[in-house]
Amino acid sequence: MTQSAFRQTLDRHGLELTRGETTTLQVNVGRTCDLACRHCHLEAGPTRTELMNQDTVEAVIACAERTRFATIDITGGAPELLPQLPCLVERLALLTPRLIVRTNLTALARPESAALPDLYRKQRVVLVASLPAVNASQTESQRGEGTWEICITVLRRLNGIGYGMQGSGLELDLVANPTGAFLPAGQAQTERRFHLDLQRRYGISFSNLYTFANMPLGRFRSWLEQSGNLERYLQKLSGSFNPCTLPGLMCRSLISVDWNGFLYDCDFNLAVGLHHGAHKLHISDLTTLPAPGTPIPVGDHCYSCTAGSGFT
Repeated sequence: MTQSAFRQTLDRHGLELTRGETTTLQVNVGRTCDLACRHCHLEAGPTRTELMNQDTVEAVIACAERTRFATIDITGGAPELLPQLPCLVERLALLTPRLIVRTNLTALARPESAALPDLYRKQRVVLVASLPAVNASQTESQRGEGTWEICITVLRRLNGIGYGMQGSGLELDLVANPTGAFLPAGQAQTERRFHLDLQRRYGISFSNLYTFANMPLGRFRSWLEQSGNLERYLQKLSGSFNPCTLPGLMCRSLISVDWNGFLYDCDFNLAVGLHHGAHKLHISDLTTLPAPGTPIPVGDHCYSCTAGSGFT
């Protein structure tokens, strides 16, 4: 089997990507989403029907009961579109000191999501919200027309119940991905700009901001191909490889479960079908956590996590 270019890069540096201590369970509840964002590595969207069923929800909860995680991170798709989400949040909040729910913000504006913010507040859930930019044009170029005002409205509502407000203890973090075929600007300077612009123009506060390079997978890869940017973007990623990022990569401390209950080392390996371990392992069969030193499957998409400051 031909080695990936990323594997060859690791070999040239005398490096191996292996697991450390596993502290986080990431739960991907499915590809169903109210948006079809251009950068989505999973090609999630309104026409996707993949959603976690009740049996898998129960298997996830059972795993969290027998193997306690420092953090449990619920993602998608749009988690808000999972009918069992309130139950999942309430039960998992009892089993971990840090429960994260990721949101695209627009899904929180749907009528069926009306009770979720108060549930999150009650359970002290950490919210991680994606917001590509601090202006309408860039945001809507990635997410679709009309999404900017919805995002601003939802952020104000979250601020109104304490999220992102100093001293509240309710953490509201933002995630920003570039809107084109380029790498993100420095995280510290981007965070300062987001704080300044959102507060000055909209009166919005948040806790932290994280910037990540887009994965050349799924819908973003299709856009790169159609726009003639694929090879240049891949070269940009590989040319920005930073070996110092490896110790802090999230795949070293995280195990990811998909909507069918199968395990991966991260959500990006999930997207390309690189299963955790040598064979497909279901979460119901996970009785012990992976040992430190266990090799992590890699592919060329891993350049995105190791470019510049990395994806931790």
